Amino acid sequence: MARSVTVNLAESPLAWLHARGMVSARQFDAGEALRRDYELSQLGPRVTMQWDAPPQGKVPRGAPRIADPHGGQIAAKARFDGAIEALGPGLADIAWRVLCAGEGLKAAEGALGWPARAGKLVLSLALDRLADHYRLPGD
Repeated sequence: MARSVTVNLAESPLAWLHARGMVSARQFDAGEALRRDYELSQLGPRVTMQWDAPPQGKVPRGAPRIADPHGGQIAAKARFDGAIEALGPGLADIAWRVLCAGEGLKAAEGALGWPARAGKLVLSLALDRLADHYRLPGD
């Protein structure tokens, strides 16, 4: 008898670990914060018309000012760089591979030349350090 398996391709390795109780909610939030900063820092400038742009010329008093469209990208890059620096070289490697590149633990361990199951421990340490860096409340 054939079996079928449903796979959610949008599920990240971190979400998979969290769903199975292998990382805490605080660790999950820390990993998602790093991934979000990574993705935001990689976004390019808009190439389409900005329909909500104010008219050229004098801006009426009290009208909202449009923020620099690249400011968010620059801020995200600074946050990402700060988090990676806080992790240091050993923890940053596994964090980037699993959280940002979306590699599974087994693939990341193999790419880093680590023994099986070492990645889970080191990723857990990295997530704790990230949570401290992002000043997330404790569990």
